[in-house]
Amino acid sequence: MRLDNSRESRNIEDRRGRGGPIRAGGKIGLGGIVLALVAIYFGADPSVVLQNMLEPEPAEYSAPAQGPASDAESRFVSKVLADTEDSWGRIFQQKGWGDYRQPTLVLYTGATSTACGRGQAAMGPFYCPADSKVYLDLGFFRQMAQQLDSPGDFAQAYVIAHEVAHHVQHLRGITDQVDRLRQRGGAAQANQLSVRTELQADCLAGVWAHHSNEQRGTLEDGDIEEALTAAAAIGDDRLQMQSQGYVVPDSFTHGSSKQRVEWFTRGFRSGDTGQCDTFAAMG
Repeated sequence: MRLDNSRESRNIEDRRGRGGPIRAGGKIGLGGIVLALVAIYFGADPSVVLQNMLEPEPAEYSAPAQGPASDAESRFVSKVLADTEDSWGRIFQQKGWGDYRQPTLVLYTGATSTACGRGQAAMGPFYCPADSKVYLDLGFFRQMAQQLDSPGDFAQAYVIAHEVAHHVQHLRGITDQVDRLRQRGGAAQANQLSVRTELQADCLAGVWAHHSNEQRGTLEDGDIEEALTAAAAIGDDRLQMQSQGYVVPDSFTHGSSKQRVEWFTRGFRSGDTGQCDTFAAMG
């Protein structure tokens, strides 16, 4: 991904070193990652899940450092975030949606507080609509490469873009609409709504990639393949097969590998948010 001359976002909170310890000797086991990803990977309504799972947030996390990133990994994240800011800012203007309110991306180590409860690295990256922040432990990128077989800088950019897409959904009122529908139905309907929300975020991540490349020529050979590999790696069917040896489609919360690849591809090829209506397209 070509970001050498790109600007860095200032919407970064660096809390690394302030979080609580990770259990099991400081390592995130594959089983823990898989179970967490199946449940809430990529920000599936963490405002509910985290509040139920996690302890109240400690006061010492309330004043994180904010400003330019200071190392290669965090600078890359900052540049990707800035690229999403530029792309979505332009899209919002073109669509007549008003000003794009930029999210904050929080870098942390191990555990940290959020307005959705206490976040932990084993959950993977997630978006909290209650504070409009994306939460990321950079160790997750190493887990992607080593345990989910999804290396590459654009695979990492896809992760960030997917979480930012949840922020776009929040700004557009989609998150609130889905929450209201989820409250009216049972578990099966809630799962289906979650799948459609997540697949739409994949499509919106593809829309970002289209505009990023069109406006700034950011993509290199192999970048889209990296994103598709990452999308396939975190399909519910593949994750369930890894964790339990069989697949239960009714329990899907993010969509199959095939669906995730298809919706990212649709967004990338079209560059049109109107092509990302997973709620209408899936019946």
